[in-house]
Amino acid sequence: MFVVFLCSLLCAFSNAQREEDITVKRTLKLMGTRFEITVIAPNEDIGYINIDEAVSEIKRIEKIISSWDDASETSLINKNAGVKPVRVCRELFQLIERSKKISEITDGAFDISYASMDNIWKFDGSMDRMPNDGELQRSISKIGYQKIILDSKEQTVFLKEKGMRIGFGAIGKGYAADRAKELLVSKQVKGGIINASGDLTTWGTKVTGEKWLIGIANPLSKDKVFSWLPVVESSVATSGNYEKYIVLNGKKYSHIIDPRTGYPTTGINSVSIFAKNAELCDALATAVFIMGRDSGIHLINQINGVEAVVVDDGNKIHKSTGILFDKNQ
Repeated sequence: MFVVFLCSLLCAFSNAQREEDITVKRTLKLMGTRFEITVIAPNEDIGYINIDEAVSEIKRIEKIISSWDDASETSLINKNAGVKPVRVCRELFQLIERSKKISEITDGAFDISYASMDNIWKFDGSMDRMPNDGELQRSISKIGYQKIILDSKEQTVFLKEKGMRIGFGAIGKGYAADRAKELLVSKQVKGGIINASGDLTTWGTKVTGEKWLIGIANPLSKDKVFSWLPVVESSVATSGNYEKYIVLNGKKYSHIIDPRTGYPTTGINSVSIFAKNAELCDALATAVFIMGRDSGIHLINQINGVEAVVVDDGNKIHKSTGILFDKNQ
């Protein structure tokens, strides 16, 4: 199991001027999940003002990308599937454009049109049989990033088939974390963390000049750290099956569904992706989980500035070439 911890590693230098700064933290529910926002500020009042600004930015993004909000541009795209193109704001258009590019490099393992899938898998304990092939084929019949038609000149999005839907569940939290970080950096906030339920991005250092770190838990004991890895001006996202899964006929199935087959993924307990942007980490964590250990790590090794740690269903840790474990930290 891969558990994200936040800790610190003492730097080789000290900075007396930073001693006046303090750490301000707030935890709240945004985008249907738990966000923890931490900032370094000269005092508590300014810290909470900064956090409020980040919260407002995240809420603004949610109003654009939420498929549950009938008034959002995303909902308007879904309502007009198979009917007509919908003109959207530049921000949403570019997010969909980037999402399609990730679909291309992952051979459809990541696909925002997964939202077209019927909810035939239940992870609430009520499911007692496997869906048949016919049910699965009907479930995935509307899925396909190639069916998302973008017109950059008109700035429109068109879903080719009626019943198609797009959703940003596998990239939206990361994107929101990036934008909130970008806003706070523009406000000269010295350092902090935006943690969107395990998808996190950092900048600067702690008050003492310490680096932000994440800890990899020992697969055989989640309370013990196997190794610490620095996240300096960078991001990490983790996809795991620790809580949401089902067991049918003695086999464990993750809640993460392969949009190409309609089947839940097997063989992996968790994937953590390290990259500059949380958006990319978020999307690739899901994609690698679906692609599987070998194919996923092979893909990551071909992308500059991106690394991965994969824990398989035997609790063995695998990593991309750029990850160096230091068990002594």
